[in-house]
This record gives sequence, structure tokens and C-alpha cells, in this order.
Amino acid sequence: MSGRHKKSCRLLRNTRLGGSLAAVTAVGATAISLIAAAPAGSSQKVDAVSAGAVATVPHDAASPKKPDTLALADKKAGNVNTEKRQVLPSASDALKLAESQVGVTEDSSGGGTKFQQWFVSSPWAERGVQRDGGKVSDYANANWCDMFVSWIGAKLGVKGMGADAFTRTHAQWFKDQGRWGEDATPGAVVFFSWSGSKSIDDIDHVGMVIKDNHDGTIQTIEGNTDNAVKIRTRDKSSVVGYGYPEYGSSDA
Repeated sequence: MSGRHKKSCRLLRNTRLGGSLAAVTAVGATAISLIAAAPAGSSQKVDAVSAGAVATVPHDAASPKKPDTLALADKKAGNVNTEKRQVLPSASDALKLAESQVGVTEDSSGGGTKFQQWFVSSPWAERGVQRDGGKVSDYANANWCDMFVSWIGAKLGVKGMGADAFTRTHAQWFKDQGRWGEDATPGAVVFFSWSGSKSIDDIDHVGMVIKDNHDGTIQTIEGNTDNAVKIRTRDKSSVVGYGYPEYGSSDA
């Protein structure tokens, strides 16, 4: 097992049919006009038909456009109404799901949670092994604070959440995406260093912000804190930074 796979939260955290018909009708009308204008018995009548077709049918009407990406996404999700805009999960949705997990605990081996089981079966585990070494099975009993956060994002389909078991890599991902900052907004992913360091390289733990208490502390929900999912109050002095997923409006 590589160093990053050891039992340490610091190391393993984280319609176009109508338009087409109209175009065809226009082709016929133009061709008929050209034929009528051509001398009787002239081969120009044949040329007139071709010319009318070429002049009237736009390229777009003849060649179907590529399907809309959002429509494909909706279809894949079982949404037959592709005219509806996709509604992004809100921060409230994410926190509601996270808080519903309060009380989930690990077993005596440090594993057995749904978050670890999900991660082991996800593509993220294989990517982690390729990056850090070890085996996919190592994640089954590894620290799961970041697996918990990643599970929330995956369960709801939150965009810009990312997924990892290694908190430092997850934090760096947020920073590379331009989604990193210092504001404790509800639903933000908060990264901690117990030494008080502000360096991503010193991150020990991760959770999600419930609210800023405006007294130097924040209320959070975290996995793998005392081996369970719990709501905590944390001092901002231990915060390295915040990652900001792409949430939708709570009123959506």
C-alpha cells in the first residue's frame, strides 16, 4: 500500500421537420417557375429544375445538424422532454442529503460505509491507483472524509464537485478549475489543516459548509470525524480554503 493509501485522513480523503418541408415546397415552386420560363422543347427545362433546387435549398436544410448536447444528456437521464432546461442541484439539496447521513459510522476495520463501497466501485478508485499506487481494494478501509463529500456530489449529479479520496489533490483540482477561495458559503467544500497552515500540501481533512457563524467559526458536516458523519463547529483558523461546486438556485 502506498503512503497515500495508509489509514490517514491527511493522505486519503478525499424539430426541424417543418423547416425541411418548407424548403422542399420552395424547391418545387422555384423549379416550376423556371420550367415555365424556358422555351418549349428546350433542354433548359431540365437545367432549370437543377438550378432551382441548388438555388433554393440551403445547406442546413439538406444536412442535419449535430444533436444538442443538453438534449442528449436529458435523454440519457430518462427525461423525454428535451425542451426543459436541466435543473442543477442546489447547495440546499446537497446539504440536505449530507445531513441525512448523520450517524453513519465505520466498522471496526475502518470500513463498511456506503461511501467507501461506492468509491471502490467507481472510476475514481482506479484513477487513484494509477496516480498513487496500491490497489483499488485499499480504499475499502481507508479514511473516507473525501469519499463522503464525493459521494454527495455523485449522488446528486452536482457539477464542479469533483471526486477523490485524497484531499490535497481534490483541493488542487478546485483551484485549477478556478473554483477556490476564502468565503464560507453554504455547500462549499471546506479543507482543513490542523496545524493552521494555509498550504494545500498540508491539508488533513475535508467537509462541507453548512453556514458561517460570523464569530470566527463555521458549522460543517463531515464524514470520518470520530469515525462517523457528524455536524461540527470549526474555527476558521484551521481552514486552508474552500472549493465551490456549481450549484443551481434553491428556487429552481
